[in-house]
Amino acid sequence: MAKIRITKQFTFETAHALYGYDGKCKNIHGHSYKLDVCVIGEPITDTSNVKCGMVIDFGDLKKIVKKEVVDVLDHAIMLNKNTPHIELAQDLKKANHNVVLVDYQPTSENMVIDFADKIKSKLDSNLELHSLKLRETGTAFAEWYAADNA
Repeated sequence: MAKIRITKQFTFETAHALYGYDGKCKNIHGHSYKLDVCVIGEPITDTSNVKCGMVIDFGDLKKIVKKEVVDVLDHAIMLNKNTPHIELAQDLKKANHNVVLVDYQPTSENMVIDFADKIKSKLDSNLELHSLKLRETGTAFAEWYAADNA
């Protein structure tokens, strides 16, 4: 049976700041992110399976990515937990704002690494995460490929 790649795109709005950076991005600012998630596998051949012919139901992929990434980060502020903005982060949390503290610099490059780990852990064993593409702007993106990280 042929291996097929299935891709679904997700969008979310997130603010972040790059701690220690020497440019404008050291300040809290936001992006309208677009995330392409591509999985690879063989279509289901069991005719008694309601998902016959599918590699993965797009709805099932959506549930995974929404739970692991989109619902966590949409309209949140993502900061390195070592940021000097930690007092601001604590004040925002106290005021019921969605603040996500991570143990890495929240660049697109590090975000796709984090997303790949989270998504891979939720996929069925017959599927592989093939790639991720995270667009920070219309002209700037980071990509993660399983083949590059084998």
